[in-house]
Amino acid sequence: MSGVSIDHSNRVALVTGSGRGIGKQTALTFARAGADIVVVDMDLPTAEKTAKEVSAMGRKAVAFRVDVSRRPEVEDVVKRAIAECGHIDILVNNAGTIVRKPMLEFTDDDWSRVLNVNLMGTYYFCRAVGQHMVARKFGRIVNIGSIMGEFALPPRASYCASKGGIIMLTKELATEWAEHGITANAVSPGWIETELTEKFFAEAENKKFLFDRIPLKRFGKPSDIANFVVFITSDLAQYVTGQSFFVDGGWITQ
Repeated sequence: MSGVSIDHSNRVALVTGSGRGIGKQTALTFARAGADIVVVDMDLPTAEKTAKEVSAMGRKAVAFRVDVSRRPEVEDVVKRAIAECGHIDILVNNAGTIVRKPMLEFTDDDWSRVLNVNLMGTYYFCRAVGQHMVARKFGRIVNIGSIMGEFALPPRASYCASKGGIIMLTKELATEWAEHGITANAVSPGWIETELTEKFFAEAENKKFLFDRIPLKRFGKPSDIANFVVFITSDLAQYVTGQSFFVDGGWITQ
């Protein structure tokens, strides 16, 4: 493996939820590997900040605000991104949300909000970008799942359902679009130190419970996920599709 490196030069990667956390780190890691970046986030100022950091590396970057749960907004952003960058080679569906409460306390709005952002948002972007990739006969799709797409951990019913759905959607797309030169894989993070997990980690009991189950004895960093996403979309992994990879320090084995 000496001398082997990941090169995404002349490629364009669209990363949703890339204003912060795993999404931002993924966008920056793609840029370091030579890709131009379409930064997509619900919060435009954070998206623009990420885009500015990408530009400072000498890569092209455009930033868009979008509510991923709204199909017309998604389709509009994809059209604008293609107009700005010429093409989209890589799609990373990272945007997500969570509601933590017991199942019997869920409102319809609680349930719909999580499913609409996590699962429907992934579907909308896959569909919109997928049409473009099919026409070009090339594409790399990574959908960010979760260990909770495989491992139930109350009280997160809607989150678990959405992430399980993402994993199966990924497998279906890999099967349908393989003939068009498109690969699709799911990357499922374990316990990663981000703004989304900050409050949960702040409780000592929670932190100990999680830490004791991780064989590598550390929580993950956004870079742990970003590095794997950039690898799995590279030419080094061009024969890999339809897989669900758990990047979790070994949590799922316990």
